[in-house]
Amino acid sequence: MSKRPVPTEENGFLYPYIGLLRNSFRHWTGRDLLNPRLDDRDGARFLFHAPFAVAAQDTAKDPLFSYANRTALNLFAMRWEEFTALPSRLSAEPAKQDERERLLEKVATRGFVDGYSGVRIGRHGRRFMIEDAMVWDVRNASGGSSEGLAVMFKRWQLLP
Repeated sequence: MSKRPVPTEENGFLYPYIGLLRNSFRHWTGRDLLNPRLDDRDGARFLFHAPFAVAAQDTAKDPLFSYANRTALNLFAMRWEEFTALPSRLSAEPAKQDERERLLEKVATRGFVDGYSGVRIGRHGRRFMIEDAMVWDVRNASGGSSEGLAVMFKRWQLLP
């Protein structure tokens, strides 16, 4: 069971963490993940309900997912508690683990990778192709150590 709180209005949709995602995205890409006029709380609320998918993983030796917005949760067909207890490596097909590792190495070197496409696996083996995804390193508030990785994608296709 996940120890991470579900994003809700009461906890500001985890706005401090979403601030890290936003700031890191801007740092690496020079672009804004969300409308920069949205304050932290409104941005976190918007992101959780956004029509595009965002997910993040922590820095554990076998990283667990640490965040997913509603779109990502729906794609993976999981509840928050299930998703945030899932090792992120299990979101890729076993035959594609090497490809996923190469992607993670590129992110570690550059700070981000854009234009990534790959097959992901949700609950009960549900497969879908993510297209033109951005993957970036999430840095702590001081910009120093990594807090994990995040992914954002606006296009996907369910696979048979």
